[in-house]
Amino acid sequence: MTLRRPRYGKEEFARRGGEIYDRDIRPQVEAKNGGKFVAVDIETGTWEMDADALAACERLIARVPDSQTWLVRVGYPYAHRIGGPRRRA
Repeated sequence: MTLRRPRYGKEEFARRGGEIYDRDIRPQVEAKNGGKFVAVDIETGTWEMDADALAACERLIARVPDSQTWLVRVGYPYAHRIGGPRRRA
């Protein structure tokens, strides 16, 4: 098993991932794939999509073994949210 180490700071990592997704991937997937996960290698722009986040990441890593993987959920501002549902006052 290859141990991948981050090569970018958090801000640069997020900037690159968001830029690639917005520029190259979103126009192709947004209309009919809401809720699916997209795993993007922020160095090559290679990406995989699946309804299961782990499956998308594993396929990307199979294609790009040293991938710097950024994950986004189509149509959502975040891939996962921690915590329960929001409570209304």
